[in-house]
Amino acid sequence: MLQRTIRNFVAVAALATSVVACTQGGDGSSGWQMSFDIDKCNLKTVGRSTYFILEPGYQKVLQGGDTKLQITVLNETKKVAGVETRVVEEREWKNGELYEVARNYFAMCEQTKDVFYFGEDVDFYKNGKVVKHDGTWLAGVNGNKVGLLMPGNPKVGMKHFQEFAPGIAMDRAEIVSMDETCQTPAGTFAKCMKVKETSAIDFTAMEYKFHAPDIGLIRDVDLVLISHGFVKP
Repeated sequence: MLQRTIRNFVAVAALATSVVACTQGGDGSSGWQMSFDIDKCNLKTVGRSTYFILEPGYQKVLQGGDTKLQITVLNETKKVAGVETRVVEEREWKNGELYEVARNYFAMCEQTKDVFYFGEDVDFYKNGKVVKHDGTWLAGVNGNKVGLLMPGNPKVGMKHFQEFAPGIAMDRAEIVSMDETCQTPAGTFAKCMKVKETSAIDFTAMEYKFHAPDIGLIRDVDLVLISHGFVKP
């Protein structure tokens, strides 16, 4: 998910003053959880945890400057690496023109509520036509592995790979706070989780995301939540 930032990097200096200090190593080989016991999970295509809703029709819209991002849980599934996954679509517009459409594939562990990331299909648009597919990857192909997008029981200091596709997407997440208060056009939210995302491919890429209880992502660098709720799936 950080790949959007790697491809179109936005400075995060405005957030630096509120960053919680990191105390663990993170060089891509130390301290980062890279594998997950999904074989022990009963994987579901529908579910929810404190910070993630995987239910068809759930939609969030974030906006900042000339960019608008719409995230929708679709009434569609796709089998990836032998697992039935839920399709979550991200549509991004710039200056009112469609820029990117990503179809992300998730499944939730029924026992732990962990949300696993099985890959994405990405289309970039120019003048209404698809021009490239940068960032596309699927678990089980070319050595790509399942990542952990959102832990069901997050704790400060947890560090894990969200995506594991060598040479394509190696996004990592570190939970730095669980008690943030976030103001957005859609409201003010308490007990927000703050996540530092970096990449094992592009070491200059970094961003902070904020997730609110019972909503999910509400801030992604300069994009902030303007609406959320259920639409017709």
